[in-house]
Amino acid sequence: MSGPDFFDVIIAGAGPAGSSAAIHLAAAGARVALVEQKAFPREKLCGEFISPECVNHFEKLGVAQQMVSSEPALIRKTVFYSKLGRSLTVPSGWFGSGDALGLSRAAMDNNLLRRAASVGVVVMENAAVTELIAEGERIRGVKLKQHGVERKLAARITIDATGRSRSLARRAEQTNSTGPKKAKSKLVAFKAHLASEWIDRGVCEIYSYARGYGGLSGIESGLSNVCFIVAAPDVRRCQSNPDRVLRETVLTNPRAAEVLAGAERRSEWLSVALEGFGRQEPSPVPGLMAIGDAAAFIDPFTGSGMLMALESGELAASVIVRHLDKLNLPASLVILANDYSQAYRRKFDSRLRTCRLLRHTAFRPHLASLTIGLCGASEWLRSQVARATRANGKEQQALARSTK
Repeated sequence: MSGPDFFDVIIAGAGPAGSSAAIHLAAAGARVALVEQKAFPREKLCGEFISPECVNHFEKLGVAQQMVSSEPALIRKTVFYSKLGRSLTVPSGWFGSGDALGLSRAAMDNNLLRRAASVGVVVMENAAVTELIAEGERIRGVKLKQHGVERKLAARITIDATGRSRSLARRAEQTNSTGPKKAKSKLVAFKAHLASEWIDRGVCEIYSYARGYGGLSGIESGLSNVCFIVAAPDVRRCQSNPDRVLRETVLTNPRAAEVLAGAERRSEWLSVALEGFGRQEPSPVPGLMAIGDAAAFIDPFTGSGMLMALESGELAASVIVRHLDKLNLPASLVILANDYSQAYRRKFDSRLRTCRLLRHTAFRPHLASLTIGLCGASEWLRSQVARATRANGKEQQALARSTK
């Protein structure tokens, strides 16, 4: 199959995972289509915290200067506050040679998308995937609608980078009767940009409270981003009013109440229901791969979600490039899927297990206070736990050596 509608790789979703995968693939000579439902720049629900390790990824992707030009806030440390008054500090320098960055998703994602277009990726904004194209048991592309016009795109490999919705993977699973059913959402996340809050621009603060946690950190233009997770019953109790949810959950943490006392909201609230955290199947069906939050949603309190998105995009691209010349052979798709799944698990499963353990304390104020107290009393323990949310054992050792 050839022609303008045939690609080596189709990627649905132009967030950091999708755009980074597209850039790496295009740099290796692959013909790539990047399909995005929205028009950029656009806002996105996110903590908007970019850990120091991401800077190396931006340099490899050729967008480091664009990120600097967007004038992000420079974040030198993260401070965790329990509801009972305890706190602990994690320096950004533990994860790289520089500061963390605070930058809106509108700016960051747009920088990545424009870079993808500049290196030859075919970018399609305002394009919604309506259907997967299947050939037997394998996925061979997508049907989409853009500006009211329907179009078919065929590819050797299709990548789901649609985030927590996992819209392509869900379609494939629904076709497969053994696929998991959609779980009922137990949590809801909210985000808004604020001004006039009382927070040091160089600090990200994380607040623990009953059945949830939230964060506040600076972004560009002198604003701050507040993003928090609460239990779905608490949202219903507050009649789904985000300002009331903020008051009756996040502000029960004394530190949050102090710094947000005079805050003025400068954006509309964004909200999304969350089914849970952890890893999904990175290769759901032959010909379909998942990256970013579509493959695994890591707990936001780690501050490593953006890093994991960039890492998974790079990982998927590297595996595809190794197999690209053989993907017309049916057996090669099985080999590709196995290679990617194994590489994905080696790279990410350790940190996801660590986050699962920490999550049990984050939603329980007394346990959170105890954990903060223990880690606050030992810098060694604090650094070990923090680094474990970023890397496996060998990578942790390398990270520790590089930041000494």
